[in-house]
Amino acid sequence: MVKLTEEQINAKIQFMNQYMNASNAASGSTLDANANVSSKNIATLTAEMYKDFTIQINRKLIQNKIEQRFTKKLAKQYIRDIEDHLIYIHDESSLYPYCVSISIYPFLINGLKSLGGESDAPKHLESFCGSFGNLIFAISSQFAGAVAIPEFFLAFDYYARRDYGDNYIKEQSYLIKQKFQHIVYVLNQPAAARGYQSVFWNLSTFDKYFYDGLFSTFVFPDGSKPNWETINSLQKFFHSWFREEREKALLTFPVVTHSFLTNGKDDVMDSEWKEFVADELSKGNEFFIYTSPTVDSLSSCCRLKNSLVDEFSYSLGAGGVQTGSKNVITINVNRVTQEGVDLNQLIDRIHKYQVAFNDLYTEYFEKDMLSVYKAGFIDLKKQFLTIGINGVVEAAEYLGFEISNNKEYKDWLSNLLSNFKNKNKIASAKYGVKFNTEFVPNH
Repeated sequence: MVKLTEEQINAKIQFMNQYMNASNAASGSTLDANANVSSKNIATLTAEMYKDFTIQINRKLIQNKIEQRFTKKLAKQYIRDIEDHLIYIHDESSLYPYCVSISIYPFLINGLKSLGGESDAPKHLESFCGSFGNLIFAISSQFAGAVAIPEFFLAFDYYARRDYGDNYIKEQSYLIKQKFQHIVYVLNQPAAARGYQSVFWNLSTFDKYFYDGLFSTFVFPDGSKPNWETINSLQKFFHSWFREEREKALLTFPVVTHSFLTNGKDDVMDSEWKEFVADELSKGNEFFIYTSPTVDSLSSCCRLKNSLVDEFSYSLGAGGVQTGSKNVITINVNRVTQEGVDLNQLIDRIHKYQVAFNDLYTEYFEKDMLSVYKAGFIDLKKQFLTIGINGVVEAAEYLGFEISNNKEYKDWLSNLLSNFKNKNKIASAKYGVKFNTEFVPNH
């Protein structure tokens, strides 16, 4: 056992006292305060206690990987870039990969057994809904960020049709609402494996064209195919139900994104869903909207676009399967601009830092530490290493641009983002891993 010094012990006791006397969990936290933690208790205190230790261990692990893959000099530069606030490592106080968009298929075949659980594959809607919450808790316990389940409505509809027939929404609407309530309220509860914060989970709905592009070849384990007509009705039923349910309770999750296919002229092709979305928004519903002229995008969180065809574009949000970000390192573009830091050199360094993260996660995988990957819910090779960018507006203001819909500002933004895109392509070819870029909100 490593013995702490008296000074270290006293510092931890002082932190405990400070946390216990804080007005809430966020103000009590000194590192990585989380908005998803709504209450202050002994569990949240325990989760906060050793974050400083974990951050230092994480930095040393990555430094070791950087030194092994590149140079000792670059390993030292990694710490300098962090301490100079040029970059921010997301969720550095955990050892986990960042976020994930899972395939639900292993769950339909093996239930929770491949994750160490006891439940077999669900056979009815009741068992699907009961096990689904456990599935998301189990997966989210191995990730620092969001878990997206884009195939949720396909699977829910599959079991509902098996149990109640194709007309289940009309004939069993009260029951379907109960099942939605069960899942949503369970997954908005604090999770012990996440420091008593709720699970961050995402759902996606699709118009007919997007659905066809993503799921036209999907086949369930029994050989049957999804039924668009009933899935279409179920998606709309959920949107309306969720809007009404949020009038009764403050339900943070799931974060919902609807995906539209456009005609290339910024107009959506599915007029039925266009009218439905407009109607829902007019009634106060809130969800993300993603539009694309091609069905080529996968996502794992509300800001991130992961393209199947051109995998290196910046983010707005979408829906898809088996992707996500293994790691996110954000650049403070404003600081970089004002201090005259060479952005291209910094991007090159970040690519190397992220290769080191990839090496660490690969080692975890090879040593059977990432059971979600081993079980087939996600493929390590399909996930991205993400460069986040923030402070862009502030940087533009510093450079004298007017922040409005004007050509000079848009050209500057286009050049900035194109540079990230092109450098990500080059780095991906060089290192054999996927890179992309996303906008990250200022904290």
